[in-house]
Amino acid sequence: MEKGVSSLWAVVKRRSLPAFLTLSAVMAGAVTYLAVAPRMYETSSRLMLDNKSVSVSALGRDITQLDAGTPGGASPLADQAELIKSQQVLEKALTALKANPQTASFSEKLSFKQLSRDLKVKIIPATNILELRYKAADPVFATRLVNAVTNAMVEENIKTMSSEATKVREFLEKNEVPNAQQRLKAAEIKENKYRQTSGVVSFDEQSKSLVTSLANLEDQERMLFAQLQEARSRDASLRQVTNSSNLGSAYASVRSGQDEQIKNLRVKLTELQTQIVALQQRFTPEHPELNSLIQQRNTLRAVYQQELARVSSGNALTSISNDNLSQTLNSQLVTNTVEGTAVANKLRTLQAERVKLQTRLAQLPIKQEPLTALTRAREQAAESFKTLERKLEEARIAEAQKVSNIRVIEVATVPTVPSTPKSTIILAIAGAFGILLSTGMVLLLEMMDNRLHDIAEAELLELPLLGVLPRLSKSNLALAEADLFLDDMGLVEPYRMLLKTLECRSASKLHSIVVSSALSGEGKSVVVSHLAAVSAMLSRRTLLIDADLRRPKLHRVFNLRSSPGLSDAITERRRLADFVQSTAIENLFVLTCGSMSTRPSQLLESTHMKALIMEAAESYDLVILDTPPLSACADATTLGQLSDGVMLVTRPRYTIKEIFQKAVSDLTRDRIPMLGVVVNGINTLSDKYYRNYRNIDDDQTTLTRGLARIGGAFNPNNTSER
Repeated sequence: MEKGVSSLWAVVKRRSLPAFLTLSAVMAGAVTYLAVAPRMYETSSRLMLDNKSVSVSALGRDITQLDAGTPGGASPLADQAELIKSQQVLEKALTALKANPQTASFSEKLSFKQLSRDLKVKIIPATNILELRYKAADPVFATRLVNAVTNAMVEENIKTMSSEATKVREFLEKNEVPNAQQRLKAAEIKENKYRQTSGVVSFDEQSKSLVTSLANLEDQERMLFAQLQEARSRDASLRQVTNSSNLGSAYASVRSGQDEQIKNLRVKLTELQTQIVALQQRFTPEHPELNSLIQQRNTLRAVYQQELARVSSGNALTSISNDNLSQTLNSQLVTNTVEGTAVANKLRTLQAERVKLQTRLAQLPIKQEPLTALTRAREQAAESFKTLERKLEEARIAEAQKVSNIRVIEVATVPTVPSTPKSTIILAIAGAFGILLSTGMVLLLEMMDNRLHDIAEAELLELPLLGVLPRLSKSNLALAEADLFLDDMGLVEPYRMLLKTLECRSASKLHSIVVSSALSGEGKSVVVSHLAAVSAMLSRRTLLIDADLRRPKLHRVFNLRSSPGLSDAITERRRLADFVQSTAIENLFVLTCGSMSTRPSQLLESTHMKALIMEAAESYDLVILDTPPLSACADATTLGQLSDGVMLVTRPRYTIKEIFQKAVSDLTRDRIPMLGVVVNGINTLSDKYYRNYRNIDDDQTTLTRGLARIGGAFNPNNTSER
C-alpha cells in the first residue's frame, strides 16, 4: 500500500507542470465566462391544487376534486403543469401584460413560444404544489409576468369549473331526470300487475303461514301413524288368539254366538254326539240304532250349517266357539279392525293435504323470483330518480358559485440578486472538471510514456534489484584523476554496496561479470568503470575489458590509448598480459578495445576470445566486461555464456520498458544467467546522508581553521604582529 502511494506521488510530481497548466486553463476559462456572462434575475410563485372541499354542493366538490391518477400513468399535477404552459393561459397572461404601460414594451417582444420555452413549471415532490419560475434581465418584468400567468391560470380554472357545472345541469335537466321518472312509473306498473296475477302479496308472510300449516299436518300425521301401528299390532295379536283368518269369520263367530236358534242347534248336536259315542261303545257300527243317531246328527248338522251361513252372510265357518271369552275376543278384533281402517283413511287424507301444501310452498319461490326482480327494478329506478334530482340541484348550486381548486399560495416578488451566473457553482464545477481533466492528462501522459521512472518500476521487471547508483557530476565521470571519486564516500558506498550484493547473492565466487543495457546512453560504461575502481580500491585485482568493439569508451574514461587492445590480442593470438594497461588506481587494469575491426562479431565468437576470458579469470580476482546494448547486437549474449552472469543497467526517464522487457526475455529464452538489474542516476537517502556529513565536516574544518587563526593572534610567541 505504501509503495503504491509513493508511486502515485512520484507520478504526480513528474506530471505536476502539465496538470497545473490544465487546471489553470480551465479555471481561467471559468473566470472569463463569469466576467462576460449577462446577469439574469429569476423569480417564482407557487400554486396549490386544493384537495379539500371548495364547494357547498357535493357535485361541485366532485368537479373540483383532484384525480388520484393511475399508477405509472398521468397525474392531476402533471396535467395542470402542462395546462399552465398551454397557449390559452399564456396568451391571456401576455394580453394582461400588454395592457399595462410599464410592461407593454417588454411583452411586445415576447412571443408565446419563447414564453412557453423559458417558463419553468416544477412539481414539488410529495405535495399538491406547483412552482412557476421565470428568468429575465429585468427583475420587475419577470415578477409581473409570473404573477400574470398565475392569475390567468386561476381564472381559467374557475371558468372551466363553471362551464362543467353548466353542462352537467343541462344534461340532467333535459335528459336524465325525465327518463328516470318514466322508468320508475313503468317499473311500478309491472310490479303491481304481477302481484295481481300471481297472487303473491307478501312472500315472507305467505311462506311463514304455509310452513306453520305444514308443520301441524306433519305432527298430526306422525300421531295417526303411531295409532295405526298400535291398531295393527292389536289386530295381529287378536287374530292369533281367536284363530280368525279374516274379519268376516270373526264377525260371523260373534253373530253366531249371539243367535238363539244356532245355540239350540248346537246343544242338540252336542247331545246327539254324546249318545253316538255311548252307543259306539256298546254296539257295532252296523247297529240300526247307532246308524239312526248318526243320520239324525248329519241332518241336524246340515241345518246348523245353513244357519251359520245365514248369520255369516255367506262366509262359511269351520268352527264356532261357544264360550264367552272367544266371543269377546272376536268382538274386540272386529272393533279394532274398524278403528284401524278409520285411522288409515284419515292418515291418507292428511298425507294428500301435506303434499298439496309442499307443492304450494315449492311454487312460492318460483313465483316470488320475477316479483323480486320487478321490485328490485322499481327500487333502483326510484333510487336513480332521487339521485338525479339531487345531482340536478347540486349542479344548479355549483353553476351559481365561482369556485376553483387552484389557489395562489405564494406570489412572485422582485429579486434583488441575480440568479445566473452562479460564480460559486461555476468555479466549483470548473475546479472539479479541471482536476478531472488534469488527472486525465496525467494518465494520458503516463500511458504514452513507456520509460522507467523510479526504483519501484524497476522492481516490477521480475529481476533482482542489485543496487541504486547515484548521479555523477561531470568531474567524476572520467577516472583519470580517480581521487575525486574515491575520496567521496557518498559516491563510493553505493558501488561498494553493489559489489557486496553481487558477492552475497552468488552461490560461488564471482570471477567474470558481463555488464550491458537495453539501450545506448543508460550509463553502462560509467557504471562499469566506477564499479571496477571501487573493486580495485577494496584490494581486489580487477580487470576491466572494453568488449564494445563498435563504440568503445573506456579508454577515454581512464585517458588511455585505445590500441593495442582486445581486438589485437584476439587477432594476433597473444597472451593477455601483453595488452593489459595499468591505471592510476592501484589493482585496476584495463584491456581497451584495440584496433577497430570490420567484423567485431567474428572476433567475439572466436575460440581465442574464450581463452582470453579464462586466462583473465585465473589471473585476476574480478573481471568486468563492458558490452554493447542488447538492442544493438548479440555481443552481451555471446559473452554472457562465457561469464558468471549478466548485469543489466537501467536509467530512469530513459530506459524504455518494452525494449528492456524484450532484452530480459531474450536472455531468459537463451538461458543466459542474469545477476540482476542496477538503477543508475538516482539520488538516494544515502547520498543525502553523506552530503550532510560532508557539510558538517567542511564546517568543522572551517571552524578549526578559524580558531587556529584566533589562537595564533593571542600567542605570545608569535612576533609577526609585533
